[in-house]
Amino acid sequence: MPNVNVVHGEKVQVASIGEQFSPTFSLNLPLLVTNEPIGHDKNESLVSESETPFTTSTQVLLVDDDPDIRDLLTFILQDYGVEVTAVASAQEALQALSDSIPDVLISDIGMPKTDGYMLMREVRKRSPQQGGHVPAIALTAYAGEMNQQQALAAGFQMHIPKPIDPDELIKAIVDLMNAS
Repeated sequence: MPNVNVVHGEKVQVASIGEQFSPTFSLNLPLLVTNEPIGHDKNESLVSESETPFTTSTQVLLVDDDPDIRDLLTFILQDYGVEVTAVASAQEALQALSDSIPDVLISDIGMPKTDGYMLMREVRKRSPQQGGHVPAIALTAYAGEMNQQQALAAGFQMHIPKPIDPDELIKAIVDLMNAS
């Protein structure tokens, strides 16, 4: 089985047991190990490693149909000490909101069935005691001015384009909590 060394220590292997069989390709990539926190530049971080921008136990309701994005954002927020309730749909978000009112709602816009705009319109129909005034951030891959205006018109206070900068997200949450 031939080995091919590529640029940065990667290894590519190709194997075949005969002409009538498909070959098998293997690619081994080196693991990058770093001691720096994800998304935090030492010169630009909002907080030092020993403090958090949140004075109390901050609760966030996170709504995104993509499990990878949901897991990543949950990890980032929990790294800052935020309690996260992560759900995959608008329907789940409305149920979670009925159970407990978070400090901030963060929702993806592009979701099947009920998108983030429709979710926010439903939330804003609720009384304050039912979470109708919860501060909200829209997350979207559509970063244009029209999309931002549509998010604000639906009831979101902020619009953050994807890919999401962790420090920008934390700053947005802090700003929303300080404004309310």
